[in-house]
Amino acid sequence: MKKSLPFCAGVATGFSLVLICCMLCNLFLYRYIPKIVGVMTVFGAVYILYLAWIVWRDKPKKTKNRRYSLDTLAFSTAIMLQFVNPKGLLFGMTLITSFVFPYDQSMRVFLLVLGFNWIVVAFSCGCWVLFGSVFHSFFEKYRRILNGFMALLLVYCAASLFI
Repeated sequence: MKKSLPFCAGVATGFSLVLICCMLCNLFLYRYIPKIVGVMTVFGAVYILYLAWIVWRDKPKKTKNRRYSLDTLAFSTAIMLQFVNPKGLLFGMTLITSFVFPYDQSMRVFLLVLGFNWIVVAFSCGCWVLFGSVFHSFFEKYRRILNGFMALLLVYCAASLFI
């Protein structure tokens, strides 16, 4: 747990940097190309449905008992990983276009959203580390049911973009 704390802080920090990039990109798109929002919403929903399909079709993987090096758990590695995580990028774009920009575009709101998301991501990553090994056997035993539930939640997320 202690060795993974820098990684969790890196994930939260990297995701905050991704959100800043998403905010700037969305601000540009929203102000200068407003018609693209509808197109991007459709592409985002299709991608979320694709993720739901992937989660539903997930099969158990044979894993070896690996030991991770400290480099894998490094703060800087975690930051860089956030910039190649398509789910995080899509989340950032969707969060800003669907839940922030339609209501407020002030710097105060951007900073509030950024701070709140840093806390949520850091807490989520900490929970992932803390409970991951505890619930590993449960997740393996009920993999199909849990994947079906998560796939349905993703379908709901895709549909909620149009509601």
